[in-house]
Amino acid sequence: MGDLRNRPHATNAATESKTVLKTTPPSSPRVKWNTAAITITAREVPEAPVALVFGAGLSSPGVPSPVLAARMDTAIALYREGKVSRLLLSGDNQSRYHDETGAMRRYALSKGVKPAHLQLDRLGLSTYDSVRRAQVLFGVERALLVTQRFHLPRALYLANGLGLDAWGVPADSEPDKPSPYAWRELVSRPMALAQVLTQPPYAGEQGEVTSAQPMDVPTREAQR
Repeated sequence: MGDLRNRPHATNAATESKTVLKTTPPSSPRVKWNTAAITITAREVPEAPVALVFGAGLSSPGVPSPVLAARMDTAIALYREGKVSRLLLSGDNQSRYHDETGAMRRYALSKGVKPAHLQLDRLGLSTYDSVRRAQVLFGVERALLVTQRFHLPRALYLANGLGLDAWGVPADSEPDKPSPYAWRELVSRPMALAQVLTQPPYAGEQGEVTSAQPMDVPTREAQR
């Protein structure tokens, strides 16, 4: 099977037999449209210091959408299994009426995650912003990316293309059911190629975007 740790993969934490999705290597001039799957056992799932959980909207104020709840449940499962020691919750909090990361934090706390093991990035306005800010501001070098299967190829392409050692974990409650959000990848994947090549400023880098609440950037001691 070779050294699995040298490939960007996606694993499903919900099953004993893990499905692994491979994306295009970071040096590729395109974002891969399809994924090739192989199966590994639970013992082969890699550990990482952090799981990066991408925001996905709220059903109502303070209530994660079903898509976001599925991502949170998957990340919490990784945390309970000891695959990660902390969760980095990245979402949109530009408005006081749309506190995405606050809802994610409360959801995690209600499931028993310790407050000290949660970090919030309230300016994760896009996949690129979430990945780049995790790398630059939170010092993330190795991570498990938690999102749905339709989103993973782009998220992994961005993460590995920007220099992270990233694995992706699908958070699909019904993995065989087509996602109604998959169409947006037609536009977003070519954009990801440009972002990897040009590395534009991330949200907040030039002070043009502000959050309704302060960002939870860890100290150097907390990053260890």
